[in-house]
Amino acid sequence: MKITINDNRKIHAIQEEFHEAFPYLKIQFLAKSNKTGGPASKKVIKQSSKTLGECRTIHESGNISISPYMSVADLEQAFSDVYGLGTQVFRKSGKVWLETTVTEGWTLEEQNRQGEELSSLIGIVK
Repeated sequence: MKITINDNRKIHAIQEEFHEAFPYLKIQFLAKSNKTGGPASKKVIKQSSKTLGECRTIHESGNISISPYMSVADLEQAFSDVYGLGTQVFRKSGKVWLETTVTEGWTLEEQNRQGEELSSLIGIVK
């Protein structure tokens, strides 16, 4: 899949496209650094109506290619390196969203499959 990146796109539009491809994952965007060229903040942007231009440091336009076989770490790095966007991928586990920092080496496909399995198991237990 390819997601178009430009300053006018809304965060929620990117999140929806990503979620359609990976229904047990979600991508959150992080506030941009206060320092030019500094690392992204760890603060998740809660207002998904913001534009990408409001939260990135590199204002290039283009497409980001996302493959089920790329790791979470590679995806987050691509958003950062090419578009200056801090991101964090979360995996669904029942009704809870878990950060994938410990399993960031897993592919998006593995993460999504694990989220589906955990969510279906939790549904069976209830």
